[in-house]
Amino acid sequence: MCNSIFRFFILFITFLPFNIHAREIALTFDDAPTPDSALMTGNERTQKLISALKQAQIPDAMFFVKADYINSQTSARLKQYTDAGFHLANHSFTHQSANQLDINAYAVDVYKAHLALKPFNNVLNYHRFPYLHYGKDLSDINQLQKLLIELGYKDGYVTIDNFDWYISALITKAAEEKKPINYEKARDFYVNSLYTSIEFYDGIARKSLKRSPRHVLLLHENDAAALFVGDLIQHLRNKGWKIISPQQAYKDPIARNFPQVSFHKQGRVAAIANSKGIPEAELRHPSENEDYLNQAFVAARIVEIK
Repeated sequence: MCNSIFRFFILFITFLPFNIHAREIALTFDDAPTPDSALMTGNERTQKLISALKQAQIPDAMFFVKADYINSQTSARLKQYTDAGFHLANHSFTHQSANQLDINAYAVDVYKAHLALKPFNNVLNYHRFPYLHYGKDLSDINQLQKLLIELGYKDGYVTIDNFDWYISALITKAAEEKKPINYEKARDFYVNSLYTSIEFYDGIARKSLKRSPRHVLLLHENDAAALFVGDLIQHLRNKGWKIISPQQAYKDPIARNFPQVSFHKQGRVAAIANSKGIPEAELRHPSENEDYLNQAFVAARIVEIK
């Protein structure tokens, strides 16, 4: 009798909403293999990312490939990711918005990327929409989902959006203009900005789902990630987060919950919240704004003005 009660208790606490998958997050990187920048070559970026992920003992990460970046040189970079045990996925061929392209034209673009990825190992059948644009209206969104399923793809959704790409662009622009960069302040700005977004979207999840799901973090294969992703990982762990693989994250029940709303721009958690009546204005963090980041970047004194 006591053993039966104990087993029931273990099952009960395992499936409590606020215990299930609490504070777990996977790392995904869009736009690989991004070309050289003023700050580093593409190959340097790849090596820095692999080194940071390996040093942090990350179980896996997924790199969503913008396939028209693939050439004889960049193919070697993608191979470095797969040789390191990480995975590749489909981010379209030309990185055009599904809100702008005809449905069939978008599907052709995805299939072109599918063919370009065939020579590589460790490719998973996930597709992520550029700009998180799922289609111009709900009818198009559902038709594109059907076409992607027919192509053998699952939705490579995110649960946490942010403007990491713009933070990286500000740092790279300073390098292009040969301005002195305080990298310690840049690191803190990057880590704190992303962490605030992570907690913001987890808060939305807890409000709308009554639990913290296995999260999928949107990052980009850019200079800022190469420089600071290790610091972000350490900060997350210090705050009680566990880094998991994208494959684990995509086993969360929300992977099967595709909300029937046209609002998908801020990721799956925000879309689910919107389907439950939370207004769009409450589902976007203030830092997802270029003017906001411009002012915050200047205030942080990352670029040293002589």
